[in-house]
Amino acid sequence: MRYELTYPFMDSIRIDKYINEQITELSRSFIQQLIENNEVLVNDKPCKANYKCKPSDHIVIEYEEAKELEVLPENIPLDIVYEDTDVVIVNKPKDMVVHPAAGHENGTLVNAMLYHCKNSLSSINGVIRPGIVHRIDRNTTGVLVICKNDVSHKFLAEQLKEHSITRKYHAICHGTFKESEGTVNAPIGRHPIDRKKMAINHKNGREAITHYKVLDTLKGGYSYIECTLETGRTHQIRVHMASIGHPLLGDDVYGPKNPKIKGLEGQTLHAKILGFIHPSTKQYVEFDSELPTYFQELIDKLKM
Repeated sequence: MRYELTYPFMDSIRIDKYINEQITELSRSFIQQLIENNEVLVNDKPCKANYKCKPSDHIVIEYEEAKELEVLPENIPLDIVYEDTDVVIVNKPKDMVVHPAAGHENGTLVNAMLYHCKNSLSSINGVIRPGIVHRIDRNTTGVLVICKNDVSHKFLAEQLKEHSITRKYHAICHGTFKESEGTVNAPIGRHPIDRKKMAINHKNGREAITHYKVLDTLKGGYSYIECTLETGRTHQIRVHMASIGHPLLGDDVYGPKNPKIKGLEGQTLHAKILGFIHPSTKQYVEFDSELPTYFQELIDKLKM
């Protein structure tokens, strides 16, 4: 789908608002997502959602229309860590996509949750992502929360927005550290050339902050680390660690290809700890997921 607009006024207005006024079938949140994905160009350059239009600006909106997907319940085994009337805490395995998308229409966590919860999933994210508050990559393992009603979904989404949810990941990365801990504060956006990748993008990226701590120094020039997310951008840990010269072991997108380590099964990233204020009890709850067997065996093999 492609739209072209020329801004005709002398006064300024936010570009997401202007596009929403001119193309009413596009929601403002969808427009903001297009802008984040660099699918809105002003005078042939990407912009930010808060860009103020100037007289005669040439605006191009171009994106691929999503095919309508029919999301069906599937009887897929799930590792349920905890469940009540508001939330389900799931330990996601490697190679499972969180929600349906082009090329992954079935076999996803959402398909499994639709079977497990029947009609008891929040509707805020529509038919493709019911109950999904946050996501982890297909090849990342570990805990995430699914919401069973709209009230709990809104409550947790607000905590995500305020950066008050505890999200700690364990990973193995290339290289050893001089310091025992540190912080990467660098905005992340779409890669300017490779649309399938994210990158540090100071011009068009969104704020991204990752705190890391070295848990152990491993032989072969690797480190076992814990990363705590303050924000939650796509591929955040993978991009941030690669940006400081410590890409994740097994990450074939942002790291070296095919490291020769027996027992390696793709990127070594595990969502280990998830904590939040429970939507009903208003008490803090925290869930800890054990490392997958292959991950723990890899660490044991690499211990010095």
